[in-house]
Amino acid sequence: MFLQERREQIITLVEQVGRISVADLSERFGLSQATIRTDLDALAASGLLVRTHGGAVALDRSDLELSFDVRRRLHSEQKDRIGAAAAAMIEDGEAIILDASTTALALATQIKGRSELTVLTNCIRIALALLDTPDITVLMPGGFLRRDSISLVGAEGHDFVEQFNFQKGFFGAKGLTLEEGLTDVNSAEVVIKRDLVARAKQVIAIVDSSKWGRVGFVSFASIGQMDCVITDEGAPHDMVAALQGAGVNVIIA
Repeated sequence: MFLQERREQIITLVEQVGRISVADLSERFGLSQATIRTDLDALAASGLLVRTHGGAVALDRSDLELSFDVRRRLHSEQKDRIGAAAAAMIEDGEAIILDASTTALALATQIKGRSELTVLTNCIRIALALLDTPDITVLMPGGFLRRDSISLVGAEGHDFVEQFNFQKGFFGAKGLTLEEGLTDVNSAEVVIKRDLVARAKQVIAIVDSSKWGRVGFVSFASIGQMDCVITDEGAPHDMVAALQGAGVNVIIA
């Protein structure tokens, strides 16, 4: 097992059980406790867990917005699969929306060979990822820079977004529930997300299974506004069935 893969599994384990010991991880991975301590120290330094005496505990992320780079490393394998499945839905010549989520960035890396695409995004990282793709036109709204999400937000982008119509919009989220729909933690980010949702003929949620059943501070799309959810095999079966019953297509990547 590669170092990065092991550390991602450690993060997943800690999130699942809340607390884990060096001894338990050492036995699980068949590695020395010194190696496990090094892993936990590195993950704690990256803000992915909290180091404790003898082990680690999960971060309380209920009201916490992690930085873009930290979020990008969480559930990265699932995000790559979701991004690939979402990219398969995009046809040459379409106009699409990619929000400022790390899963949307995973999608963006999968469409670099497409022709005559128009991509609207408020994510600077996505714009940079598409910088070397002359067949893809990138549109960006105005606004001010949010450093945590590396995105442009603010009322300045509203009129710009209102000019256009898009075949598909792809949206990450802090949480997904049947009652609150898609939610996020930052109100400024939610304002631009709502504008983008309104301009997309198809609203497609790209959320890994860790987001199901969680609720962020503000809703930006109801279940009734969503056409499709792309997720991974860890999504709860009862919620998947409920969404399908509500007419939302669910794709397991």
